[in-house]
Amino acid sequence: MKIICIGRNYSDHAKELNNPVPTKPLIFMKPPSALLVKNKPMYIPDFTKNLHYEAEIVLKVCKNGKHVQAEFAKKYYKEIAFGIDFTARDLQDQCKAKGHPWEIAKAFDNSAALSEFISLKKVNQAAGIKFQMKKNGEVVQDGNTKDLIFDFDFLICYVSKFFKLQMGDYIFTGTPAGVGPVQIGDRLEGFIEEEKLMDCNIK
Repeated sequence: MKIICIGRNYSDHAKELNNPVPTKPLIFMKPPSALLVKNKPMYIPDFTKNLHYEAEIVLKVCKNGKHVQAEFAKKYYKEIAFGIDFTARDLQDQCKAKGHPWEIAKAFDNSAALSEFISLKKVNQAAGIKFQMKKNGEVVQDGNTKDLIFDFDFLICYVSKFFKLQMGDYIFTGTPAGVGPVQIGDRLEGFIEEEKLMDCNIK
């Protein structure tokens, strides 16, 4: 099982962090040990002073494939989940400044929070899938997949050029604007459309 993540896939998020809007998907990965499931709490690691949340729609790959062609991309996913890409922003900034990889800032244990999956039949993908993150009851991220720079089908095709897609792989598809820090005692709630799928306490 692979956890494949797409960075800067909403232009407003790229701009809020003063990053250029990409012309190709920016891919990074997390190990299986990064998964945080079943609404378990997130314990802030001792190596960061600036842990950020990044809400995302996550695809579950349902079919093995390599070099997937566009007309077949939709056959490779049929379920989505709400995910949080937890990021040690201070470490990421240090890595970026030195031109180093981001793994210590993005791929640490429990950095990939994941809700249960729901069928795509429950949403209107063509109209755009709405998702929200609430922090302590206030909406901090309000996204819609119609604003993706690279949509689901494009990501399936692009990622499969480099990595064989396998059943059970996850693709974190990117975060909209509104990312920010968490502190001990915060509560993060994740919604797809009107359905609450995640409830994560920060400890």
